[in-house]
Amino acid sequence: MSLAAFLLETVLISLSGVMMPGPITAVSIGKGSESPHAGAKIAVGHGVVEFPLIAAFYFGLGRLLDIMYVRAGIGLVGGLFLLFMSFSMFLGIREAEFESGKYASAPVTAGILLSLGNPYFLVWWATIGSSLIMRSIGFGVIGIVLFALVHWLCDLVWDYILSTLSFKGGKLMGKIFQKIVFSLCGASLLFFGGKFIYDGVKNFISTAGS
Repeated sequence: MSLAAFLLETVLISLSGVMMPGPITAVSIGKGSESPHAGAKIAVGHGVVEFPLIAAFYFGLGRLLDIMYVRAGIGLVGGLFLLFMSFSMFLGIREAEFESGKYASAPVTAGILLSLGNPYFLVWWATIGSSLIMRSIGFGVIGIVLFALVHWLCDLVWDYILSTLSFKGGKLMGKIFQKIVFSLCGASLLFFGGKFIYDGVKNFISTAGS
């Protein structure tokens, strides 16, 4: 397989994960209602975690996620963070506070925390991602560098599209649209937060009983 063919495969596989609904999708839309650039900033925060993570998986970090207690702990902490963000969004709806920039003030930080606290993000890298990393090594240093860059650009483009569309919708339909967006995003984060915590507790119980 040529390097170009491998990178095309990387785009297709990456987009299949990037475009799946999840916490980063929800926050890109929610923060996008106040800033069209929020998605790009969230992607920057995501990259702050992702680039070192790619290097770490290259050196064998993936084996750490085989420890159930580690995965369970990540799930619990990530779930609590998502519940906090969900509460913040619902509070904003109740108080009808949508001043420009209020919820887009720290999208880079949100991108970092949402990535670190998402056990499925880490498991993806421990399985599909690590396989792609190993294949990229066959093309030398340029292979793994281009792989990391192309994968991250998929995140950047998609998150930017989401926040831009959300921002345009907010400008056209005003506060009613913003309330709908925050309601849907808050509910989405509540769901994922609950799921992360449920899976984390289940993993703890399963490990303790084995």
